[in-house]
Amino acid sequence: MPTVPTHEAAAPALGIGWRAPHQRALLEQRPALDFIEVHAENFFAPHAALRAPLLKARESYGLSLHGVGLSLGSAEGIDPWHLDRLAELVAATEPRFVSEHASFARGTWRGRAVHAADLLPLPFTHAALAVLCANVQRVQDRLRRPIAVENLSAYVHWPEADMTEADFLAALSRRTGCRLLVDVNNLVVNALNGRRAGRVEAALPAVRAWLDAIPPACVAELHLAGHQDRGDLVIDDHGSRVSPLVWQAYRHAVARFGAVPTLIEWDTDLPALAVLLDEADHARALAIDALNTRVPEPCA
Repeated sequence: MPTVPTHEAAAPALGIGWRAPHQRALLEQRPALDFIEVHAENFFAPHAALRAPLLKARESYGLSLHGVGLSLGSAEGIDPWHLDRLAELVAATEPRFVSEHASFARGTWRGRAVHAADLLPLPFTHAALAVLCANVQRVQDRLRRPIAVENLSAYVHWPEADMTEADFLAALSRRTGCRLLVDVNNLVVNALNGRRAGRVEAALPAVRAWLDAIPPACVAELHLAGHQDRGDLVIDDHGSRVSPLVWQAYRHAVARFGAVPTLIEWDTDLPALAVLLDEADHARALAIDALNTRVPEPCA
C-alpha cells in the first residue's frame, strides 16, 4: 500500500543536453535548471573561445561531461590521447558528472587499429566484463573520481552472453566503484525491438524487470529522450519528445531509485529551448508524484 508522506517530496536535479543552437538562449534566459550536459569530445580543444560559453554557463549550472568516444569496452584498451584530453577538460571545468557508455569502438582489423565511430554493444560475458572493469578503473584512476557508465541502445546482440545486461552492469559497479547512468529510453527501445509480436504490451514489464535487477545504490543519473518507431525497427534518435511508454518507465525508475538526477536528451531536429524546458518540467512533476507515492523497500 502506498505510503502517505507528511510533506511533498523534493524533485530530483533536472538538466538538459546543451547544444550549440541553444547556447545564447540559455545564457540570456537562465532557466530554472540544475545542470547541463555536453558531449565531452566537443570541448577537447583547449581554446578559450570554444570553452568560453561553457565556462559562463558553469557559473549558474552544474556541468555533466558525457563522453561518446572513450571505448570503455575495447580489448585494445583506452586510447591514451583521448584519456589525456578528457582529464584536461575535467580539470579545467570541474564537472558534477562524468559519464561514458558501456560499449566499444576501437579494435584491430587486419593488423591495423580501426575506430568504428559508433557505440557498438558488448557481449555480456565474464571476459568482456573483465576488460570493461580494467578500462573503467584506468579512467577513474586518471580522473581521480568515479564515473557513470550508461547502458546502450543496441540493434544486434552477441550469442555468447552468459549473463543479463543488468547483472553485467551491476557487477561492473560493484567491482570498480563506478556508478550507472540508466538511460530509460534505451531500455524501452531495446525492449520494443526485442518483442516484435505484441511488443508494446510486453515492453514495459521487461523494462521494469531490468530496473528492478539494478541495486538502487549503483544509480547516479537517469536519461530520458525520444525515439522513432519505424514499424519494423525502433530507432534511438533523440529527435522528439519523450514517449508515453518512456514516461511510464521513468516513473517506475524513480519509484525504484529515488530522486536521481535526470537529464532530457535531444540531439537531432532540435526544437526551441522552451520545448526542452517543458520536457524537464514534466519530468520534475512526474518524479515528485512518483516519490510521494513511493513504497520504500523493507530493511534487509
